[in-house]
Amino acid sequence: MDIIAQLNTRYATKAFDASKKISPADMDKLQESIRLSASSFGLQPYKILVVEDPEIRAELRKAAWNQSQITDASALLIFAADAQTNEKTVDEYVSLVSQTRNLPLASLSDFGDMMKGSLSRMNPEQVETWVSKQAYIALGFGLVSSAVLGIDTCPMEGFNGEEFDRILDLNKLGLKSKIVLAVGYRSSDDKYQFLPKVRKSPEDLFINF
Repeated sequence: MDIIAQLNTRYATKAFDASKKISPADMDKLQESIRLSASSFGLQPYKILVVEDPEIRAELRKAAWNQSQITDASALLIFAADAQTNEKTVDEYVSLVSQTRNLPLASLSDFGDMMKGSLSRMNPEQVETWVSKQAYIALGFGLVSSAVLGIDTCPMEGFNGEEFDRILDLNKLGLKSKIVLAVGYRSSDDKYQFLPKVRKSPEDLFINF
């Protein structure tokens, strides 16, 4: 597969064909690719909500300035930052590393202390910003993987985060919605699919040293 050719067909889909649904197999691949995304320390301090329920999405659409992608895409992936990322988060991750790699927990104490030290140097607002950046890295993996799978996408920041959090009852989970990825298949009526992709030239974008 030519990944460049696939990425050239990718665009922020404005109109989805509501009758076309992503197969369970492809949705599993997409979610797995996001699960495998890069993350600072490997901590993954976020959750991804997979929203397919039509009634919930109708409510979310009201909080997203009535954008049709919210209801017409096959599914919504909502990347939510864990606003409660703290030492407990680190302890749980270190425990997972210990179990996964069959390492004594004590041997990972320096690793855990290093992560806790990094978090301790940030105030709550800085932690939330850092966590949000981690979620955006996962979003990038989702965008590229979707293109490879032939799935159309639209990353969306145009929504009321507080309303999304209320509708999804995220406050009780300590989560804050940061960005939405609508996934599905483009409508034949979406005029944006026929426009040439506009990007900076390599000479304008890259600086070689």
